[in-house]
Amino acid sequence: MALSWCLCLAMALFSGPGTIYALAPENEVTLHPTTWLSENRVTPVHLPKGHTRRLYFTLKKKADLLSVTVSPCAVPIEWSLAVRTLKDKPPKKAHWSSKKSMPEVWWRGSGREVRIYTYTGNAVDTYTGPANAPASIYILRLKSNEQDTQVSAYLHEGPGPSGAFPELPSDPRVHTLGVGMTSVTLNWAPSSSIAVKDGHRPHREYCVLVNHKHNYRNLCAAHEGIRKEIQSMQKRQRRDKQSKEIVWATSKDWWWRQPNALKDHESSTTDKFEDTGCVCRDIESVCTVSDLLPNTQYYFDVFIVDRVNGTSVAYTGTFARTHEEARSAITSLREGQVKWVTLSWEASSLQGDQFLFKPRGWQQNGLLTLHTCNGTSKVKVSVSSKGQTLTSQEVGHQLAQIWLHGAPSYLIQLQALIPGSSSTIPKGDSKKSKFCLKMQASSAYHRRAMPVFPTTLQIKSFNKLRTCNSITLAWMGTEERSLYCIYRRQIPLDSKHTSTDRCVDPESRPADERVFCKYFQELDPRRAVTTAVVGQLEPGMLYVFDVYLMRRWGLPIKYHSKTVRTRSEC
Repeated sequence: MALSWCLCLAMALFSGPGTIYALAPENEVTLHPTTWLSENRVTPVHLPKGHTRRLYFTLKKKADLLSVTVSPCAVPIEWSLAVRTLKDKPPKKAHWSSKKSMPEVWWRGSGREVRIYTYTGNAVDTYTGPANAPASIYILRLKSNEQDTQVSAYLHEGPGPSGAFPELPSDPRVHTLGVGMTSVTLNWAPSSSIAVKDGHRPHREYCVLVNHKHNYRNLCAAHEGIRKEIQSMQKRQRRDKQSKEIVWATSKDWWWRQPNALKDHESSTTDKFEDTGCVCRDIESVCTVSDLLPNTQYYFDVFIVDRVNGTSVAYTGTFARTHEEARSAITSLREGQVKWVTLSWEASSLQGDQFLFKPRGWQQNGLLTLHTCNGTSKVKVSVSSKGQTLTSQEVGHQLAQIWLHGAPSYLIQLQALIPGSSSTIPKGDSKKSKFCLKMQASSAYHRRAMPVFPTTLQIKSFNKLRTCNSITLAWMGTEERSLYCIYRRQIPLDSKHTSTDRCVDPESRPADERVFCKYFQELDPRRAVTTAVVGQLEPGMLYVFDVYLMRRWGLPIKYHSKTVRTRSEC
């Protein structure tokens, strides 16, 4: 048998061109596996990457119109519709009742193929057009160039809509009615495809999907996104079995509820999707999505789902960012923290700023230090505990210290006072209506007595001891042993600004401006005077000198700046 087959093949190859033509006519092509597209039924098609899938169909003799709907999934595809019409009538021997032999009839017969429609993208698209001659076969070609994907195709014959797909309104957009800190309210134009007839529940409904990534063009892409998210969660669960809280936070990125959706994962993932009561809303076209995270961007999609036909259409989605979490009116003041507070004389800010301080240790004592940075600014400081006011006083340009004791926590309220005797709020430049205040609270200071201030913060220089390269300074100290640091900076001779901002900390000044630091203590306050000789200066130059009283607790005390010019000739 095998030998006779080989002899016949050899005779066909060497018998000449005429025999080859008889075996394989020029209009004969290798046929692909024939897949027929049925009418009024959703046909799922798997598209391998880079391969073209073909679906064939013919129309009834009385059909004058046709429509073909193709619904891609998560990636863009290319699809086209072509028609091949026979010039001559098919031979009578053709078995018209057998659809398996019909493609061979069209390819063996004389005819021409015309491409009538082409589309590239990832949105649901429909071609509608007149029917060709009865002796025609239609070819639907589908191709995915990015990755393997799924596609659904639907054929409808005759005029009017098919009824299998829901219809979108003239305005197919999702609108945002309101945005809150943890909720967003959406609405959309109702679809004529959703209506209650004879009191029966419709088989079509609106379904809302919320996620953190992007909007989806169709329901299949949304399913694919959820499937990948579930797989990602399962991988994380396998890597770390103790990460249940992380997985729960990730699963909250998705929430919806659709019947018969994700059947393969229904038992394991149903409880992981949050039920907000605002998904698949039947005929309601208003939805409030709640339980969202503050200050987070979300994407919202609305689908019309046909549960009977298994079809759906998507509105044009929207996105919104929830509002930031409301900040507490009371700010926590940490131990030893230097807090810069900006106060305003504006009417909206006259109610004051509030801070909460909790001392460390069982003694429940602390020291509150305040210092305004503007010479004419005043602030009212009120300290209370458990609703009872402990102290209330005004703080001006002098550094103020308030002793805190006898309470586990202290509520500190700062209220800007309008400068001058007038009760009106200053107008004009907004910057002039604001001033800065430095504040620090420390529970390390445990003495009952308040820290001692110098009797004056003036710095004195001695003209007789002034030379071309040095000057001598003197200032008042205290009976407590404290550290004093001297700073200098050279300024132009014609400079009008010779003082240093009293709110500038020593740590914020350049290191080359510091001259030296010294300890000093004198038990007699009347004799608590210390001096310092500052050398290595340039002749005839103008210098600004600053002295800081550095303490273990509270803010450093800055003396008033002193401007001195060295001698030009010595």
